[in-house]
Amino acid sequence: MCTEKSEQVVHPFPGHSLISVIVPVCNEQEVIAGFHQRLQRALAATDVPRTEIIYINDGSTDRSMALLLQCMHQDPAVQIIDFTRNFGKEAAMTAGIEHAKGDAAIIIDADLQDPPELIPEIIGQWNQGYDVVNMHRISREGDGLLKRKTAQAFYSVMGHIGPVKMPDNVGDFRLLSRNAMDALRKMPERNRFMKGMFTWIGFSVKELNYHRDTRYAGSTKWNYLGLWKLAIEGITSYTTAPLKAATYVGLTTSLSAFFYGLFIFFKTLFRGNAVPGYPSLMVVVLFLGGLQLLAIGIAGEYLGRIFIETKGRPLYLVNRHYTASAAKTALPKIIAQRNSA
Repeated sequence: MCTEKSEQVVHPFPGHSLISVIVPVCNEQEVIAGFHQRLQRALAATDVPRTEIIYINDGSTDRSMALLLQCMHQDPAVQIIDFTRNFGKEAAMTAGIEHAKGDAAIIIDADLQDPPELIPEIIGQWNQGYDVVNMHRISREGDGLLKRKTAQAFYSVMGHIGPVKMPDNVGDFRLLSRNAMDALRKMPERNRFMKGMFTWIGFSVKELNYHRDTRYAGSTKWNYLGLWKLAIEGITSYTTAPLKAATYVGLTTSLSAFFYGLFIFFKTLFRGNAVPGYPSLMVVVLFLGGLQLLAIGIAGEYLGRIFIETKGRPLYLVNRHYTASAAKTALPKIIAQRNSA
């Protein structure tokens, strides 16, 4: 059962007719059938007259695409965006937002850690006039202590260094109105940290608390190395705070070295220097060298992102966009080919 944390509604939105559900998929063959059944039941429990379900196949190498095609064959609300390769979840969510035609869109993972049964309540809050409905995780079942603590630390850091305070423990599971989606479409950057972008656009926000479930089946696609890369990507894409920190650390170190030099000068002048301090000298040199390399590394992270942005490459490439208008007679053949692959 959800509990609520909200802001005041400014502009209610009357008369909605179409809801889009965006589902990134990467090697989720164990959960697709169960997820789609639960999603259908959840959408049937709403009063929304029309829905579209957009699956984004992000370079799956298992039977995920074949199973998605079967779902599409049985459910006319389904469409599939098939990437040419794996471009990452941020690109998959962006593709869903760019292709969604609904008055609002709900982003949800296929692993059933985020319960589809909460969708009617999310839509109910949107009907009251909110542009964004965030889902705040008050528990994370199935996550180990280390993962929970590192996630907590990440959100704490981002809450203090970002240009706009990012809500704590709010993932990608959320609703976005048409206004919010249009705002996100105006943001063309290639280095995308969607949680930060969702926060940056503003708009009226509603926050619902929920308990995150354990994974329904299969294994997570996120290891600690991947999470570390995501954290670095998020920090460097969302804020320039590391560059500012490097400047302040350099300034503080320079001042410290200046005053330490004065201390050595007067000590030598008045008391002499009988024994040269080779060990202390090496410590200082290595310390300053480490700070310089750290600052160069931080600058390099940002320079690399500038390099990627200047190329102007598309964020993702679509192999094929399967829609309900595709000939139904061709689908069984495609499914058979996928199953035999």
